[in-house]
Amino acid sequence: MFFLLRAAFWLTIVLALLPSGGSQPTASGPKVSEALSAAGAAIADLRHFCTREPEACEVGAQTAVMIGQRAQAGAKMLYELINEHGAASASGTAAGANPAAPDPRGAREQVAARGERR
Repeated sequence: MFFLLRAAFWLTIVLALLPSGGSQPTASGPKVSEALSAAGAAIADLRHFCTREPEACEVGAQTAVMIGQRAQAGAKMLYELINEHGAASASGTAAGANPAAPDPRGAREQVAARGERR
C-alpha cells in the first residue's frame, strides 16, 4: 500500500511539473522553490502527526493492519482458485484423450477416419 502512495505522490509531482501546452501563459503561481519548501514543511508536519494525535495514529495503524490481513486473505483465495483451476484442467487432460498417446484403433480405421473428415 505504501508503494501506491509513493507512486501517486511522484506521479502528481511529474504531472505538476509538465508544461501545460497552452499558448497563453497561465496565472502566476508560486515559484518552484516556494512549492518545494511548502512540500518540505508538509512532510515535516506529517512526521510529528503521531505525537500530536496519538489516537488517530493508533486507529490508522489498526486500519492498515486490517487492510493488510484482508489483502493477504484475498491473495490466498486467489492463489487457491488458480491452483484449483490448474488442477482441474490438468485432470481433464488426463481423463480425456491424451493427444500424445497412440490411438488404440488400427491404422486402417485411422486412415478411414481422416478420409471421412475431409
